[in-house]
Amino acid sequence: MRIGELARQAGVSPSAIRYYERVGILLSPPRISGRRSYPADALARLAVARHARALGFTIAETRRLLAAFPAAAPAERWKTLAEAKLRTLDTVIEQAQATRRMLEAISRCRCSGWEECGTALLPRLHR
Repeated sequence: MRIGELARQAGVSPSAIRYYERVGILLSPPRISGRRSYPADALARLAVARHARALGFTIAETRRLLAAFPAAAPAERWKTLAEAKLRTLDTVIEQAQATRRMLEAISRCRCSGWEECGTALLPRLHR
């Protein structure tokens, strides 16, 4: 399959496919008469890569996920990376909840001056 056809089927631009090649998410295909000729599994690999990126996986994590195929079963790779991403997400959620609590407290601020406001907030900064 040529780059234009792969791009069309995947719903991305040819430059996105070249980018995924450059960063190691898609393997560089052999060339026939100077044109890229993608293997049959390229569309599936691209779908997995795009899904992983949509879930918040970094380029490096996505590359690791796809680099293990076919040596490791996809389910094993997804599980390993998903567990790590869930731990990261839990931390982000905790930080977001703490930020929300602080913003809710600040939105109820009735301080008449900066000194009063700063004094009220100082203990919260040391948590």
